[in-house]
Amino acid sequence: MHPATFRPPFTFRNSDAAIRRFPFPFPADDFAYRLNLEPHNNPPAFDLDEHYLAECAERAYVLEKDPTRCQVLPHMAQAQWDTLELLMESLARDYPEHFTLTQTGDAWHWRNPSLNIDQHFTFGDPASLPCPPFEYITRQVQGDFTLMDQRDNTLFLDGGMLTQPAGWSLSFDLGMSFHELHAPVPVLLESGLFDRALAYLLQLPQGVAARRRNWSITVNPRLDTALESYPIWGPEKQTVTPENVGEIICLRVELQNLQRLPRSNAILFGIRTYLLRLEELVRVKPWAARLHRVLRGLPPDIAAYKGMLSYLETITDYLAPFDDGAPTSPCTAPDPLSP
Repeated sequence: MHPATFRPPFTFRNSDAAIRRFPFPFPADDFAYRLNLEPHNNPPAFDLDEHYLAECAERAYVLEKDPTRCQVLPHMAQAQWDTLELLMESLARDYPEHFTLTQTGDAWHWRNPSLNIDQHFTFGDPASLPCPPFEYITRQVQGDFTLMDQRDNTLFLDGGMLTQPAGWSLSFDLGMSFHELHAPVPVLLESGLFDRALAYLLQLPQGVAARRRNWSITVNPRLDTALESYPIWGPEKQTVTPENVGEIICLRVELQNLQRLPRSNAILFGIRTYLLRLEELVRVKPWAARLHRVLRGLPPDIAAYKGMLSYLETITDYLAPFDDGAPTSPCTAPDPLSP
């Protein structure tokens, strides 16, 4: 039996608190590709919210059906332990009510009562854990993760936990270089935007996290939109109507976190996905107006790339009554929200 939150009948809903903290991604009323990389100085580096248990259950379900959603190349063994250390120490520090970590030399004790986990293990010894260290810890954190190895003056996708990717495949992309990964977006490669992003990341020092936001539109609050599962979610694109658009269309935002790992020198790329149904989004009037303006002016090639060309007009028609033409900045969620 699969978890229902992110699969039919899609019981996913956001509380008022979750709506207010949603990372609305648009800094202006028009669409433009921006580098969006900025320092992530304020903890927590890894966000947990009211959907934690549901997302962990969804991850376990996807991995049971398709274990290839977690793969790490053999030369990234040190990066696996780097990831486990970073995540365990960050979670225990930022959420002490949910996680505890005791370290006595290489003898570690990790407790995650929310998932009924109480694990003694030896740091550096994979045999002391029930699965490889990267998989072990990323099963317990919201969001996807990739490991980027740095060599030959570029980055390579050499490991990942991807149970909720937005239209791509770990099995297909594993081992690709930074520019190979972004080849499907030729307008950005031609603009030099990715060259600047790569230059920034190659100089990313240890102890200085960076972050950026990426957005797309998805039909239904479905986290698993991997290429492997396209036969399941792809046909849902044909189900959008003026009557159901507010309920089934979601703004999907990735809050991406990048950190240099200390021993391996790899970069851990966290991809934390947030979903907001349009009927929830319009409770924040400036968000509804701004999203209407952004989508109304979206170039057709970008709408096609984001997979929303067939129902873009249906979305903008739904949002139009919430746009009175007034200035929308700052786009912050009020308290209380509109009913």
